[in-house]
Amino acid sequence: MENITSAQNSKIKQATKLKKKRERDKTGLALIEGHHLIEEAFKSDIKILQLFMVEQGRLDSQIVDYAETCFEINIKVAEALSDTVTPQGFFAVIEKPTYDTTKATQVLLIDRIQDPGNLGTLIRTADAAGLDLIVLEKGTADPYQDKVLRASQGSVFHLPIVTDDLHTFMQSFQGDIFGTALNDAKPFNEVANVNHFALLLGNEGEGVNPDLLAETTQNLNIPIYGKAESLNVAIAGSILMYHLKG
Repeated sequence: MENITSAQNSKIKQATKLKKKRERDKTGLALIEGHHLIEEAFKSDIKILQLFMVEQGRLDSQIVDYAETCFEINIKVAEALSDTVTPQGFFAVIEKPTYDTTKATQVLLIDRIQDPGNLGTLIRTADAAGLDLIVLEKGTADPYQDKVLRASQGSVFHLPIVTDDLHTFMQSFQGDIFGTALNDAKPFNEVANVNHFALLLGNEGEGVNPDLLAETTQNLNIPIYGKAESLNVAIAGSILMYHLKG
């Protein structure tokens, strides 16, 4: 196993570049950090191309054997790779998976949600609720961004997540499509759960693109009984996903 002691090492520089979305898109690779995320990637059969470890003994030997190449690093190198103040000391370069999306029956559609915490929470909830696909409109936060990965708690590896044109996807989807809107919408608890559905959520400030809302089966809202102006999109999406699942 190669020992890397300098952050200027070419492999470390290449891995560090993957912190940028443009580089992830270009290479089809992503950098993940932490014992839990690496373990979830391993359990989901995600290809681990490189594994960087401060203390190899703290990581399951099955994961070490599974990775294509392994490197021992020091704290200084870990700090260069990490986006956190106190790095855990485990990093992996993974190959982003590709998916067949044609058979999905319960789908979350996301129109330009930009807060990483919101997107990660929605991915985690969609996983918990048993949905089988998430489709992101261009302009949505990247699911392989560090903050999204951490908020998802590894759920990003548990179900297909793709970026696609929502208009095109909605036109071909065989099922009911529920939008979320404040006006001209039915209270969600007046709608029965269905087997085949897509739930459309929108940008934190602007909501869903009106052109997309015009193509839905039914638009829903969540009644506000107190003085709050609205619900956070991740909370609203979570309530609606579980309601539609029944």
